[in-house]
This record gives sequence, structure tokens and C-alpha cells, in this order.
Amino acid sequence: MPAEWSPHRSTWLTWPRPAGISFPGRYDEVPPVYAKFIRELTHGEDVNINVWDATMAQDAASRLLRLGAAIDRVHFHTFPSYEPWCRDHGPIFLNRIPSSPDTSPENQAIVDWRYNAWGGKYPPFDLDDAIPQHVANLRRLPLYSPDMILEGGAIDVNGQGDLLTTEACLLNPNRNPNLTRDAIETFLRSYLGVQRVHWLGEGIVGDDTDGHVDDLCRFVAPDTIVTIIEEDPADPNYARLRDNRERLDHLRGAEGRPFRILELPMPGVVEHDGQRLPASYANFYIANAAVIVPTYRHPNDAKAIEILSRCFRDRPVIGLDSMNLIWGLGSFHCISQQEPLPLPPPSAHPPPHSPIASPRVQG
Repeated sequence: MPAEWSPHRSTWLTWPRPAGISFPGRYDEVPPVYAKFIRELTHGEDVNINVWDATMAQDAASRLLRLGAAIDRVHFHTFPSYEPWCRDHGPIFLNRIPSSPDTSPENQAIVDWRYNAWGGKYPPFDLDDAIPQHVANLRRLPLYSPDMILEGGAIDVNGQGDLLTTEACLLNPNRNPNLTRDAIETFLRSYLGVQRVHWLGEGIVGDDTDGHVDDLCRFVAPDTIVTIIEEDPADPNYARLRDNRERLDHLRGAEGRPFRILELPMPGVVEHDGQRLPASYANFYIANAAVIVPTYRHPNDAKAIEILSRCFRDRPVIGLDSMNLIWGLGSFHCISQQEPLPLPPPSAHPPPHSPIASPRVQG
């Protein structure tokens, strides 16, 4: 599984459904946020969008046209899904690392982990669970289907053999009660091509996923991790985030080397009708042309963007208001799933500093 900053062929999303349960009473506020996000993506890559039907595709396309998105880079697919969290129900793409110019033409594959809507919280979810199969058929790629429940937001990889996850999510009995910790690690190594699985503890308050790592800690380079920190000892996130921070100091990557750890602030308490929402700057998305960071109308917005700008010198870091999206308990990383460019044969590798490619994709 390549790192997210590797060149993308496209980004996959699922357009939200008016009848869905993710944005009760506030659906109309959400499509404009999607449209702004997609406009930024089309500056550097194609965007593939799963839709319920042709009417939804027409509505989404009209919104994108009005906003000035590069509509020729957007492709709609009638792959219906109940809810829009494509990070969790979407396909995870793998690249075959070519060992010789004679490598198999099937140089990519898709992993279709089982999906149960975060421990069976929001049925039905059969249509969401089928999305990777539709995409594999579209791309004509091999499909691996491990007998294990896993959401894409529960893991983060650096493309160099390291994977971050949390005990709160992957060891929760509402996912895989029949699997031990060792068995889960074996699945992750076998199906994602990683060597080292690094465990953090609890997620943030308000996260209904039981602690997805993409709200906590993210790789920004093979040897560098950003992690969120709460500075207020009275905040319920304080102790759990300090525990995760201490765990990071003990992690070791390739050849036993420690990781460089950078701290991101929290955006204060974000609530709606007394409900704490899982607002986090760690839920950014690394696209070809930009890093898109959720913002929350808080003074720490600028600080988080500045920290991440130091991490990504090869593309701009853009803040995008996520106050309407976080009402659904997720943000930009939660709604997106990257499709990497396949690796070329060894003889065709580009120079180390060649620009990121963004080819047209026929969806």
C-alpha cells in the first residue's frame, strides 16, 4: 500500500445521500463543502465519485460547474452507497513492486476488507461493503478479500513498511472478536505489504469509529509522524493524547530508527447541541496538487496549516472550512480514498525529481 503522498491516478469519493443518516437535518449544508473539496482535487488529478443514481450525478455535476471545478476530470459511477465515508468503505489499492522489466501486467490490486459500519452501529451497510468490488470490476484489477473487518481510516502507512493503528478500534470486539492481536497483525502484513504494525491507544472524544488513527496521527514522510496534542489538562482528550504521544517516542521504523514526531494543536471544543464532535487537524488529505486541511474557525487553524506547510514543501497546504462536514463526525480524509499511479517497470522509473504526473482517466 503506497503512502498517501505518492502520485495519485485519482481520488475516489462517495457523494452524500439526502436520505442518509450522516447529516440529519443539515444535508443541504454538505454538498457545497464536497464541491469545494473536489474543485481543489481537480487541480492535480481526476476524481471518481460513487453516486446513487443519475439524478444525483446531475446535481453534483451542476454544483461543480457553478463552482468552476475542472468537470472533465470528474467521473461519476452508479455504485450506490448508503453513507458517504469512502475512506472506510472504499477500495484500498496496492501497487506491485516490480522486481524486473518482465513483471506481471497486473501491477495493481484492490483489497476488499469486510465492512460493518463501525461495529454494526449504522445498518444497513451491504451497499457500502460492495463498493470495492465495483471498483475492481471497473478497473479490471485482482480483488483480495480478507476475512477481517477493517476501515481505511483505522490505518495509516508510510509506504516503507510501517503502519499506524489503534488498540481502541482494531481490538474492539465489535469488529473481529474471533481474531487475536497477533492474527490482526498477520492480516495487515499479508494484505498490505507492511512489516511493522505500530499500536496507539485511545481515539478522541466524539469519534464514533472507536478511535480511528486518521484523527490522531499521520505519516507525513517515511520517517516523520504528526500527532495531535491537547494542551488543556481539563479537557477529556488530554490524557489519552498524552498517552499516544508517549507511545510514539518508543516506536521504531526501518533498521530500528526512531521517528521524528511533530505536534499539531487541537481546534478547541467543537460541539453541536451539546454533542462533542471529533474535530481534528489530523484529518487532512494529501492530494497531488495540495494538502487539504480541515479548519474549524479557531485561532489554531493557522498554526496547524503552518506546521503542515513545513512538512509538505512540494505542494501547497490549503485550509478548507469543515464546520458543516464535521457534523457528520468526519472530515476530508474520511470522505476520500486515493488511487495511486501504478509503478512503472524498473527500466522506466522517472528521475528522482520529476514532476508529479496527472494523466486523464476514463471513468
